[in-house]
Amino acid sequence: MTRTPFFPKFSDLPAEIPIFPLPGAVVMPGVQLPLNIFEPRYVRMVTDALASNHLIGMIQPTSETMSDEVPEIHRIGCAGRITSYSETTDGRIVLVLTGVCRFQVISEIAEEHGYRRVRADWERFAADYQESDSPIADRKGFLTSLKAYCALRGVEVPWDDVEQMADKDLTNLLCAHLPLSPEDKQALIETLPTGDRAALMRGLLDMAAAASMDTAEHRH
Repeated sequence: MTRTPFFPKFSDLPAEIPIFPLPGAVVMPGVQLPLNIFEPRYVRMVTDALASNHLIGMIQPTSETMSDEVPEIHRIGCAGRITSYSETTDGRIVLVLTGVCRFQVISEIAEEHGYRRVRADWERFAADYQESDSPIADRKGFLTSLKAYCALRGVEVPWDDVEQMADKDLTNLLCAHLPLSPEDKQALIETLPTGDRAALMRGLLDMAAAASMDTAEHRH
């Protein structure tokens, strides 16, 4: 993943970060996530982040509490840096968050201006700052599974670009943008080496493709 001079060094990652609990919205290192911010507390969170280090922690609520007003959160999320934003005339902020590093929640701390904050431990995910990582064991087979899944789900993918992507960048991009369930995405976020994450993802893609085919057969 290419880091710009504006990205923090690993040693400069903050001990405390604001979090945005949102099911299915995942950012991974090097991956861009567009967001449309309209709730007043999150608009304030963004303006506060822009006034400091530009970092926001994306984290998923647990499936059991997803609809609660203050849902429980998973313990692993990923911080992103606001790399572009624009303000709208109706009070929204449209931004792009670029993934920096995953983190583990140590504890939740007092809210600030209505948004939640946590103490974050980054050490477990120091590898997010390293270019080298374990490769996809069977890249050809992995891409075959990916193509079958995308064909069944109607997902458009620029295959020429995919062929050129490094294993780590590819798996991170797919974690964030494939239409997998929130719990499947969470399992991928929590898996450390790229090779293991790709193996888990291939299993999830194959199961989803098989389920779609079974459903199609039962309709005939």
